[in-house]
Amino acid sequence: MENHQIPGEMIWRLPGSDEIALHLRTSPSEPWRHYKDCPEFAQPDSPNFSEGYPTFVSLLKKNWKAL
Repeated sequence: MENHQIPGEMIWRLPGSDEIALHLRTSPSEPWRHYKDCPEFAQPDSPNFSEGYPTFVSLLKKNWKAL
């Protein structure tokens, strides 16, 4: 049987924060978590891109929503 997981959400800047860092949540009712705290989704960072960018691209391809 195929996995039909509902895509999650990604945000680069948390509301009320000046820090720019990728945060993830699998449901709007969950708190945001830094992408490095989500090893099931995090991809290795590349020195050629911003931290979190490989994870962002990977999850976009899985239909996650960028907010």
